[in-house]
Amino acid sequence: MDFITQTLAGFTAMSYWEYIAVGLSVAYLLLAIKESLWCWPAAFFSTLIYTVMYWNGALLMESLLHFYYMYMAVYGWIIWRKGGRQQDQLMITSWSIKQHIKIVIVTSLMAVLLGYIMKNYTHADFAYLDSFTTCFAVVTTYLVAKKVLENWLYWIVIDAASMYLYFEKGYYPTLALFVFYTIVAAWGFKTWYEEYEHHQAKPLAQL
Repeated sequence: MDFITQTLAGFTAMSYWEYIAVGLSVAYLLLAIKESLWCWPAAFFSTLIYTVMYWNGALLMESLLHFYYMYMAVYGWIIWRKGGRQQDQLMITSWSIKQHIKIVIVTSLMAVLLGYIMKNYTHADFAYLDSFTTCFAVVTTYLVAKKVLENWLYWIVIDAASMYLYFEKGYYPTLALFVFYTIVAAWGFKTWYEEYEHHQAKPLAQL
């Protein structure tokens, strides 16, 4: 009951700009699942709001991360729009296990390094966990732009880890949203996988 009460109280305390940002974030996810080009404008304006909010709230790393998301929204728009032309059709692809192992190893090393710096030279809480979710979010956003099927699996893990982080910090409205995001990410993987099988007619990953 305390969790529900605090969650509802948190939503009540949210500003109109936060509600707009959340709505656009949800729109981005749903449109991305449908492979709609318009997911990127939704992503751009939601991250623009978050960038300003985090900057004003002195959460500089979060603000910097969302500034990167803004850049990726523009990048995603450009390559998805180009892929909208028949001759340059941007199809869903599946990367090999070897490729993903490389991504996990390199990104994990970067996250450990960043986590060490944040833990020893800043007042950051959960420095390593926060660094892991941030680093993998950066990489996974690129995978979305390239229409790599497995991006949704990365998001499921990232969102689940973020849920623990927000629970420990008492950010219950954000926690509730990330529960929803995790469910949508699972749905996104199922939808993209069915589309991938339909068009590619080959195994999930080429080893």
